[in-house]
Amino acid sequence: MDWQRAKKGFSSYLKIEKSLSGNSVEAYLGDLEKLIQFADSKPVKLKPDTVELNHLREFIMWINELGMIPSSQARIISGIKAFYKYLLMDNQLNYDPSELLEAPRLSRKLPDTLSVVDIDKLIDAIDLSKPEGMRNKTMIEVLYGCGLRVTELVNLRISNLYLDVEFIKVLGKGDKERLIPIGSQGVKFLKLWLNEVRTHNTIQSGEEDIVFLNRRGKRLSRVYVFLMIKELAEKTGLKKSISPHTFRHSFATHLIEGGADLRAVQEMLGHESITTTEIYTHLDKEYLKGVIIEHHPRS
Repeated sequence: MDWQRAKKGFSSYLKIEKSLSGNSVEAYLGDLEKLIQFADSKPVKLKPDTVELNHLREFIMWINELGMIPSSQARIISGIKAFYKYLLMDNQLNYDPSELLEAPRLSRKLPDTLSVVDIDKLIDAIDLSKPEGMRNKTMIEVLYGCGLRVTELVNLRISNLYLDVEFIKVLGKGDKERLIPIGSQGVKFLKLWLNEVRTHNTIQSGEEDIVFLNRRGKRLSRVYVFLMIKELAEKTGLKKSISPHTFRHSFATHLIEGGADLRAVQEMLGHESITTTEIYTHLDKEYLKGVIIEHHPRS
């Protein structure tokens, strides 16, 4: 069996059957490439169908000696397991040599969060007399009120806002859509931004449906959101190093601390596994809305 042919088939499987994003596919293929390099370095070159469990364990020792941290090793092992699962499913192999391969134990680091007081200070520090003031205030309210990733925020579409029923739809990782309840504060400022400010902007062709625009009428970059938040932190004297993701962590933490169901938070964050949510489900949408209204400080 040829590595490059197997790699090409694996790439198609990830794109078509698993519907992964381009970045995710590249990450998987990059991890597989490390195994290929290891296989080619052996005196008797290994092929995908001649690799055995002892070879894979030797490979893990090899990447460990390269100085890779446990989390990177665990990600590579996950990619290798996915590769052999594909070969097995595609009937190119009749056994999986990675089945008993164990990932290194990871210490789980709790993400930084902000208190409600800190968030209020950051929002209050936004200068509403400036043209971008209302937009930036609305962005923070939506980041915190819905727990969005920064990419989901900058690509948010007007056609995916259902403000009359207090929901928004976002396109998350792997192009997966999810509905998220939005509290009254988020609804209030979205309406103000859209109806009172954005309508006066000149909008570039192709950007008509994008919620948040810069002064040139184009969607904002992820970098702008990072810089804007960093500037607010400096302005308020906040000592923590924060980013857009800090608001997402704060969203989840404040809901869970307030008594929200873990599965509901998992659904709203778009986590595939509830274990990801546990470091701080398909439920009916009225229940999710009730969780936000009952437990989120902005409601």
